[in-house]
Amino acid sequence: MTPFEKLLANNKSWAKARIDSDPEFFRSLASQQSPEFLWIGCSDSRVSANEVTGTQPGEIFVQRNVANLVVATDINLLTVLEYAVRYLKVQHIIVCGHYGCGGIRAAMSNTNMGVINRWLSHIKDLYLVHRVQLDALTDEKTRLDRLCELNVHQQVMNLTKTSIIQQTWKTENRPHLHGWAYGLDDGIIKPLVHLTPDTIVEPIFTYSDI
Repeated sequence: MTPFEKLLANNKSWAKARIDSDPEFFRSLASQQSPEFLWIGCSDSRVSANEVTGTQPGEIFVQRNVANLVVATDINLLTVLEYAVRYLKVQHIIVCGHYGCGGIRAAMSNTNMGVINRWLSHIKDLYLVHRVQLDALTDEKTRLDRLCELNVHQQVMNLTKTSIIQQTWKTENRPHLHGWAYGLDDGIIKPLVHLTPDTIVEPIFTYSDI
């Protein structure tokens, strides 16, 4: 059996197990989508939103990219964000990074990675902002872990700079924004930041018509 044939076989086994435990599972799932959460996570294959939170299909709307960045020019992320907030009416948005992130490690190196360089430049810029703090950490793992946490915090703050979040905070008093870091070593999520809809956004980033 080839690797892709194994995936198809696994799918059939999974679907059968679902139906055996709940004959209406797929009919119910297909009829609607009303997740409470939007997950903005890393593309790393070891960090699956449903797996690490113990949730079922349909409970979390997911957007993933290298190093879980929220970039103002990323039309993919902004499309997911707008759909989740304005149409799915999610109550919570989670930015989840993870310790041992390859994107964080690559950004702290001088390796030429082609087109990936442009994406990782956002993390390099973040390092420059926190250079004194990070350079004081002599252990590489500790330094990378701290940059992972700072990155999560920054991406949550980047969400507050979008008109999508500002508008919905003002008119509907939602969503709450959360920043988490997942531990590959122990499987535990560490909450880092929680912003409520009454959070004050820096005036330079606010929109006058909202």
